[in-house]
Amino acid sequence: MCRHLAYLGEPVALGELLLRPPHSLERQAWAPRSQTSGVVNADGFGVGWWAPDDLVPARYRRAVPLWGDRSFADLARVVRTGALLAAVRGATLPTADGEAAAAPFAADRWLFSHNGAVPGWPGSLAALAATLPAAELLALEAGTDSALVWALVLHRLRAGDAPERALADTVREVAEAAPEARLNLLLTDGSTITATAWGNSLSCLTGPDRVVVASEPYDDDPRWRPVPDRTVLTASRSGVSLTPLKEPSP
Repeated sequence: MCRHLAYLGEPVALGELLLRPPHSLERQAWAPRSQTSGVVNADGFGVGWWAPDDLVPARYRRAVPLWGDRSFADLARVVRTGALLAAVRGATLPTADGEAAAAPFAADRWLFSHNGAVPGWPGSLAALAATLPAAELLALEAGTDSALVWALVLHRLRAGDAPERALADTVREVAEAAPEARLNLLLTDGSTITATAWGNSLSCLTGPDRVVVASEPYDDDPRWRPVPDRTVLTASRSGVSLTPLKEPSP
């Protein structure tokens, strides 16, 4: 299980979003308010962000807890961005993938994170994995359920699907293969955020200077709103839309 956050808005230091708020992502990693996603996320973390006039995001990922990396605290004090995706990781199963298993995953202009778990992994997704070209399977960053879910989403994006369709169709397919799966997915290209609420908590904050989508609110700002379960969210600085996400057919 994991927790994640995506931001679009006026440039801010990474630490203003991830470390300084009273219920920051750092604090959520060991003292979450909602426990639908597990309790402790100590198996790694990552953040991806865009620099001005650069379409390719940078990433910083570690296989240690967010609260244990003092180098990141120093970096987060000075690096500023108008768009980011960050996540803390609680491994569903023991792996040897290290920081390669820590979100955000990246390809082309995209950053991606999965908050949840797929029961029966890897057997439950074997049939779906077989639908991907061999080269895409061999290119997986890690041998985890999240990395495969990302490969399924990316395959659809590269085939021309809109982000909301790529996420929705992937969620429905994975949920059909593993009915108890938790599939809160988060995707951004630095100008839009697309997310699904499927089994875990999700909230959204909108204001004149920012839009934030996160597993949990990082403060008590009254503008935070919960996202209903079984929903696809699409957000940009111009607004937020919510679309019901239907259960897979029996």
